[in-house]
Amino acid sequence: MNKQLNGRVAVITGASSGIGLHTARLLAAQGAKVAVVARRKESLDRLVAEIEQAGGVAMALALDVTDQASVDAAAAKVEQTWGPASLVFNNAGVMLPNAIEANLRSDTTQQIDLNVHGLMHVIHAFVPQLVKAAEQGVTADLINTSSIAGQYVFPYFSVYSATKAFVSHLSRHLRAELGAKKVRVSMIEPGIVSTELQSHVTNQGVKDWLAGAAQQYEFLQPQDVAEVVSFLAALPAHVNLMQVTVMPTGQA
Repeated sequence: MNKQLNGRVAVITGASSGIGLHTARLLAAQGAKVAVVARRKESLDRLVAEIEQAGGVAMALALDVTDQASVDAAAAKVEQTWGPASLVFNNAGVMLPNAIEANLRSDTTQQIDLNVHGLMHVIHAFVPQLVKAAEQGVTADLINTSSIAGQYVFPYFSVYSATKAFVSHLSRHLRAELGAKKVRVSMIEPGIVSTELQSHVTNQGVKDWLAGAAQQYEFLQPQDVAEVVSFLAALPAHVNLMQVTVMPTGQA
């Protein structure tokens, strides 16, 4: 195994499936101690068992990132167990595209709560640890999952796209603020990735569009994005790749 992340303490949100799960596997294989965060305890326990069986080190933190107190408690547990986190992959999110006239206020609230408030809860809880890790001479990374929807305009994606625009622009500001403290901030903006995120879509027009796209080109796989996270984290400490847009080759 390539142990290029030996000594790093990684926290991964949205780790029960998709991009988060595959990133946890990869970072653990590269030597990082991995704390996996999501609501589904059973899925996290299976992932931890798998990582440990492969010789890695992991812990499961079953919680909802929209609850600041729970995130704060998890951050304290990570630091007490392994020391300050030096790699935070802020990846939890939800995508519920629909027409604004459908007036699905619960979908709006859910997307803003998870994609914005949940993201900020993780930042508030773990940035002090990232700063501490950097002060101790350890490479420190905050990596946020955004989306190409944060840059482009798609019908029915108004709320989701707005939340991801928040993630992208916030990341730019945080890089300017935290770079002086030797904490790198990066954002990954994927195109279409084959994950369960799409299974939550209820709008028939969007479902038809996704089905048609799948017939035209090969979607990204979660492990493709995990490789990008690994690459960012393994760069020399003085190098900050701030923004990575990763697309299926065939997606226009």
